[in-house]
Amino acid sequence: MELKPLWTNVAIQRPIWLCEAPDGSHRKFVVEQRGRILILPEDQNVTNATVFLDISDRKSYASNEEGLLGLAFHPRFNSNGKFYIYYSPQNPRRTVVSEFQVAKDDPNRANLASERVLFEQPQPYPNHKGGCIVFGPDRFLYVSLGDGGSANDPHENGQNLKTLLGKIIRIDVDSRNGSLGYGIPRSNPFVGKGGGVREEIWAYGLRNVWRFSFDRQNGELWAGDVGQNKFEEVHLITKSGNYGWNWREGFHAFKTNGVPPADAKFVDPVIEYPHLPAYDTNNLHGPGLSITGGYVYRGKKLPALRGAYVYADFSMGTIWALRQKNGKVVESAALYSTPKGTVPKTVSSFGEDLSGELYVLVFEGTVNGKICELTQIK
Repeated sequence: MELKPLWTNVAIQRPIWLCEAPDGSHRKFVVEQRGRILILPEDQNVTNATVFLDISDRKSYASNEEGLLGLAFHPRFNSNGKFYIYYSPQNPRRTVVSEFQVAKDDPNRANLASERVLFEQPQPYPNHKGGCIVFGPDRFLYVSLGDGGSANDPHENGQNLKTLLGKIIRIDVDSRNGSLGYGIPRSNPFVGKGGGVREEIWAYGLRNVWRFSFDRQNGELWAGDVGQNKFEEVHLITKSGNYGWNWREGFHAFKTNGVPPADAKFVDPVIEYPHLPAYDTNNLHGPGLSITGGYVYRGKKLPALRGAYVYADFSMGTIWALRQKNGKVVESAALYSTPKGTVPKTVSSFGEDLSGELYVLVFEGTVNGKICELTQIK
């Protein structure tokens, strides 16, 4: 397969998310890491995109893994005009998840004065932010937060149920629990545990989930978790699942001191892939350095891919697809590899429209970017 650039006349900087508004308008929104959300023009030949939101003056893009990282439209966006963003302000360094509303006099412009902060999470380091926010089929908001950064999870946040770091959380934006800016669904797995356990947690033991998505057909939650030294991981996320970090990296022991608790039950990845061929243990996958999670393809343009999970490597630009049954890989293949003699495309994210068609977001250098689609080689 090959990558075909779209909206080639629109200048886009560091695109890291793309989605379609769930209001019948067919508007597609792209998030720029530096702080803007653009509405892509319906005519792909024109040069101008509409600026829907701009918080670049807040300077949340202070390092490579910070900035405006996520966007999710409320399931009832068509009637309430609400949407949610994930960004990373400085001084102090923190994660912010906020609710905004569309301007009453212009559906193509966000009302910046409408911001309602749902929560802020202190961040000790500038990396491992996670930053994906998605409404599930249950209409609750799911958010990925990395382990806090640095290397090796020095604060051991991944296994600590008293912090949101190293987790995927699940919250209700339409209610409130006490002084919180959101509600906590009673069906969350750690509700009522006490002892300081955060009831927002849905799954834990995750290092840095860079993009997760729900299969629109069966509701399965897929995630790409960025590894440390040797392995990248694809996970099926389940309620209360412990994915092992930092006791494990992929299928392998990671920590060299101590042993896991006797009652620890770690959920294995669907697949891992190595940083170097020498680390390969299953011959299922080529190497890479940093996973970019994607989607189970449910569109119509590429019928051979239907039902396959499509994901990529941020650094090497390779795009893969796999099929699984009962959590085990039954088929895996590379869909796209960087042509020899060319600079690898930095695959920053995937996008999906309401028809289930996929978009591939890439960086070109340190500033610019492109939106592409996978097509069959003719």
